[in-house]
Amino acid sequence: MNEHTKTDGLPDLPEVVLPQGLERARPRNERMASDRIECNACPVLCQIGRGRAGACDRYANQDGVLVRVDPVVLLDRTIAAEQPLVPFTARDAAGGDAPAALATAPVFVTGIGASTTYPDYKPAPFIVASEADGVDMVTVVTEGIFSYCSLKVKIDTDRWLGPEQANVRCKGEVVGHVTTAEYGSQMLSLGGVHHLTGGSKKEGRVTLEAMQRLGNKEAVELSIDGGAQLEIQAGRAPIVNGVREQRMRVGCGSATVGIFARQFQGVCDEVIVVDDHITGVLTEHQAGRCLAMRPAGVKVRGRKSTPGRYFQVANPGTGWGGTDIADPLSIVEACEEGTAWPGLRLLMVSTTGEHAAWYVLDEQLVPQPAPMPGEVAHVVARIGENCEPSLTTVLFLGGAGGSLRAGVSENPVLLTQAIKHSVVNVTLGGAPAYVWPGGGITVMVDVMRMPDNSFGTVPTPAIVAPLEFTMRLDDYRRLGGHMAQVRSLADTLAHGAWHDDGAPRARRMLPPAAANGWPVGRPPLLG
Repeated sequence: MNEHTKTDGLPDLPEVVLPQGLERARPRNERMASDRIECNACPVLCQIGRGRAGACDRYANQDGVLVRVDPVVLLDRTIAAEQPLVPFTARDAAGGDAPAALATAPVFVTGIGASTTYPDYKPAPFIVASEADGVDMVTVVTEGIFSYCSLKVKIDTDRWLGPEQANVRCKGEVVGHVTTAEYGSQMLSLGGVHHLTGGSKKEGRVTLEAMQRLGNKEAVELSIDGGAQLEIQAGRAPIVNGVREQRMRVGCGSATVGIFARQFQGVCDEVIVVDDHITGVLTEHQAGRCLAMRPAGVKVRGRKSTPGRYFQVANPGTGWGGTDIADPLSIVEACEEGTAWPGLRLLMVSTTGEHAAWYVLDEQLVPQPAPMPGEVAHVVARIGENCEPSLTTVLFLGGAGGSLRAGVSENPVLLTQAIKHSVVNVTLGGAPAYVWPGGGITVMVDVMRMPDNSFGTVPTPAIVAPLEFTMRLDDYRRLGGHMAQVRSLADTLAHGAWHDDGAPRARRMLPPAAANGWPVGRPPLLG
């Protein structure tokens, strides 16, 4: 691959001072122009000209030295806001050694900006010794190049977004699919190795861009075959067909009937809660029976499941309760003579309270619209009050393969086993990861708990994500760890990664997210 041309210049970096005896990097390929150097941080092997960045925008050629453009992100529990960028060898205002002062503070080196182990034989770039509650700890820090990774997107809405297994597209390219709906949420699966590498080059590029943007908490526009147009962003309400969602439903129709049954009693004779999945009918429902409510005889279309619970009352859609109906009376099949009565008060409401209508039966037992009494409107408002705000949640899911594990241990299976026994704490950018059961190291993390801009890319195509393994120092030794590369926190803060080869590096200090907890704890001893 030729040099990347998108970046015309580099950010200001400290002046390059190479250690004595170390020559400036020279091209490994004799056919490469003399002013270029080859970057081997990923399989692309960019040939980068002076003043240019590689295809990933992460590495650059500064006066013949391969430098990392992005800073290494560190977490510091003693600060309240992000600190300015400084080189690893910076000194404090009093002339003392800033790293020495930092080494006594609770500082955690994340994998963001850390560099990778590619071409896989190298130990992780940062293997940092520290202390927690008098126990010697070590954190192995790297960036993973993930081809086997995806995003699981949870969209809090009753709106029907599209049929299960339908293609999800970005810029016309298939980047994922709709998966099973969960309680009050529609779910998407985006990315994965099939879309990154198994389709056309354009599909891979578009998939990679969408994953990086979503992982970095940016907005992305998607469309679903046979379904909705979406704009989603982690931590924000989704926009469905141009309308920003407001509420996540309080529950299905059956649950809504049961939760508010006592409040409905006495002000309504019948309540029907319209829902795409389970529509509830109060007087038939066990809640109504327990409250000795009189049967109302209002029969609902659909397939009866159990008393007061109906499936398939309408098709899915963006109308009442996630159905395609605009007129709620369209699901009322009949009002039975001998059971229903003139003057019967009927409330029809959706699972979010956004849709509600009040009817009174006339002498022919036909529901007639009427002004909603204040006490009924109060209960409808209570339904809305109990709905949580609609949000988009983006979870990164990745498989930590051989190269990542080899950067930790010469016998990688021992690391896998130790993680499964909770001897090793796994974090991504300092955020706690859920490790899936079964073989391998499959991790999942909420991107909202990670620092901003935690994800990068390489044009293979693959996602670049931070990864940290923290354990007791003695356990690291038992796992066959790269003990020769273990360095104190003070030394790490002073000099950067063990294989920086004198290239200038910068660090950025951030406060940790309050909800995450401190990543350096005291895991159980390895037996």
